[in-house]
Amino acid sequence: MFAVTQVQEIDFSGRRIYVKRDDLIHPQFSGNKARKFQYFLTHEFPDITKLVGYGSAQANSLFSLAVLAKLKGWEFDYYVSHISDYLLKHPQGNYLAALESGANIIPLDRLFDGFQDGTVPEDAPVMAAVTQYLVGIDGVIECGAQANPLPKLETFMAQLAAQAQEYELFIPEGGRCEYAQEGVETLAEEILQWTIAQQLERLIVFFPSGTGTTAVYLQQYFNRNASRQGLHIEVHTCSCVGGDEYLLAQFTQLCPQLSHYPKILNTGKKYHFGKLYLDCYRIWQRVCKAGIEFELLYDPIGFLVLEQALQHQYTPKDTILYLHQGGVLGNPSMLGRYQRKYPQA
Repeated sequence: MFAVTQVQEIDFSGRRIYVKRDDLIHPQFSGNKARKFQYFLTHEFPDITKLVGYGSAQANSLFSLAVLAKLKGWEFDYYVSHISDYLLKHPQGNYLAALESGANIIPLDRLFDGFQDGTVPEDAPVMAAVTQYLVGIDGVIECGAQANPLPKLETFMAQLAAQAQEYELFIPEGGRCEYAQEGVETLAEEILQWTIAQQLERLIVFFPSGTGTTAVYLQQYFNRNASRQGLHIEVHTCSCVGGDEYLLAQFTQLCPQLSHYPKILNTGKKYHFGKLYLDCYRIWQRVCKAGIEFELLYDPIGFLVLEQALQHQYTPKDTILYLHQGGVLGNPSMLGRYQRKYPQA
């Protein structure tokens, strides 16, 4: 489906490490999203005319799903909890690219506010899902000046998916589903063949995780196939969303076998998703000097954790392959936020 992505060497924290350039996999698919959505690109869905997804307004999956829908000739609805006034006035990054690709981006807060003001959604399942929450159920939070009830996005989408029409295809946030396995195994085989070509017996594949989908399916593939080649390949990762407990819970949902779980590392510091941290900004600036632009939301946490592991856990004999998962289209909006908060950095 996609060409094999290259591997480059860079200097980082006094060590030579390898970088798997999945950011170069396709100009319109962002790294790991190309892997996760490969199944939907390579298989036919004759009854599907609409794709439905959800997440944040600057998620890498937003643009990738918009491109997928465009290539398939489908409509595309994408639900978000909220779109900031700044982004509405200054569209950019994944949000802008998705709009230009035909995405219908639906903010949940405006949907509910509009419903209460008398603007009824034309889509019957959407109207039914909104009505259910307005009459009051578990899992709602307060929002807006009048404290209108607003469900958590994932909870609302689960209700909407349960009422899906036969022509609709729902994809979980970030592509966290069993269909991602096909594309991730293609990536795993590329890494396995590269390891053999380099005549390595051991390899550590490191990258930051959101839902942990790529990490679990990579480790599962390596456990089943690398040992047959006399190789030992470990997947090490770190949590960027919700902490280590959250990431472990995602592993459990995807795979019941503990031996296939990647090793989770951390620095001992809790990073809140989407929040700006000066140490993240500085390490991103430093690592990008190697000549590769890295993503500005996940990769800084990844490199902070990797640097600590290089200093205190890994040995000089350990070969490290960092997986660049793309996502740089979202950098302009993140960079603008950092520059406004830390103008002297």
